[in-house]
Order: sequence, then C-alpha cells, then structure tokens
Amino acid sequence: MTNTAPARGAWVIGGGSGIGRATALRLARDGYHVIVSGRCEEHLAETVEKITEAGGHAEPVPVDVTEDDSVTAAHRTVEERVGTLEVLVCSAGTNVTNRWWSQLSSKDFSRVVDTNLNAVTRCVLTVLPGFRAAGFGQVIVVSSWAGWRYMSAAGAAYSASKTALGALVETLNDQEGRHGIRATHLCPGEVATPILQTRPVPPPTEEVERMLSPDDVAKVVGSVVALPANVCVNELVVTPVWNRMYVDTSAYTPTGA
Repeated sequence: MTNTAPARGAWVIGGGSGIGRATALRLARDGYHVIVSGRCEEHLAETVEKITEAGGHAEPVPVDVTEDDSVTAAHRTVEERVGTLEVLVCSAGTNVTNRWWSQLSSKDFSRVVDTNLNAVTRCVLTVLPGFRAAGFGQVIVVSSWAGWRYMSAAGAAYSASKTALGALVETLNDQEGRHGIRATHLCPGEVATPILQTRPVPPPTEEVERMLSPDDVAKVVGSVVALPANVCVNELVVTPVWNRMYVDTSAYTPTGA
C-alpha cells in the first residue's frame, strides 16, 4: 500500500466485520480507496484503523441498509470522498435462530429478507446512475451456498433471500452489461464468522476450524475485481475442501423442527 490517496473507490457494505472487513482490507491492499459502511460505528472504525496501519486508505460511512434515506445519504458522502467509485461490495447479511417453519414468524422472515435482499437492491439502485455515466462499474454480491443450492441449516428466510440474489445479479448483467457494468453472485460455503452462532445448533469448534475464513473469501473477491473490464464472472461458488454440505448434518437440526 502507498500513502498516495488512490483515485479508484470501492464501497464495502458490511465492512465492520467478517467477510466485509476482510474484503475491505484486501481491496485497500490492491490500491482502492475504500469506504466501509455498516451500522456499528465502532466496528467500522476498527476496520479503518487496520487499513490505515497497513498503509492503505479508508474512511467509515455509517449506514442502515434497511432505510432508503440512510443509503442515499451514505452514497452522497461516498461520492464526495472518493475520486471514482468503481466497485460496490454488498456483504451485509443476517439470519434468525428460529428459522424452521414450525418456529418462524412473519416478522423474522421480513427482517431477514430486508437485510439480505432488499438492502442489496437499495444499494445497487443508488450506485447505478454513476456507473452508467462512467461507462463501467462492478457489483459483488456476497451470497451463500444457500443461494446456489439447498442448504438445510440455512432455514426458510435466509434461503429465500439468498436464492433471490442470484436472479438479481442475472438481471443486472442482462440489462446493465451493455453499459459496462458487471455483477457477480458470490456463493461461499460455510465461513467461520459470528453468524454461525445464530444457528439453532452452532457447529462444533473442530468443524468451524475447517471452514473457509473471511480472508479466503476476500481473496476471491480481489481476484474477481482484478479481472479485465471485459470479463464478467456471473456466479462463483467457493467452498472449503472439507465441505459439511457433503456430510451428514442432520445432527445439527433441532429436535422437533
């Protein structure tokens, strides 16, 4: 990293922790001026500090992605602080513990969909005019194995929201590719992040240690972003070599679900 502020900008939603933080660090290392956004200002500050200590350039811009006005205001700030916004990474996501149909409430279903799907739509709609005007732009949607293939442990709301992201990305590439805009539906297998603790039966430590790390996923994002502008990776599935989706996970389903 250098001390010269780069002209290229990347906006990482969910940049306060997990995959988002690792991706922000990776993009800063690759020469981007990174804007990290999320709800927790303390976590955003920690990410910015890590990037700055490594010689990169980053700034925090708090946002509530479930609110239109908050996303619009955050994007206005992003435009003021970076030279040219080239990359949007949508990495914010959530799930609920009571995720089986026998337990799920409509309120929880709506909350998951609003964060995992509607929030991505808000962010994409906000950056598209600038991308079109520039004639280029890249959207990386961090989805899930559950957005590519059925995953029992994910539950109804999470699975529905992540599967829908695949269609969102496909329509982006269909309609906006002619304007130089490309999008990727990135579907990681299990990643060792705090969201695992929302599961009805969290996986045992020895299995978490065999999962992907946030840095693993960030390296994939960096590789996709670095591809020539005429190359679009429409969808990408990445998993640990020891993949729990290929072993018996029935033991992790709560009794009576």
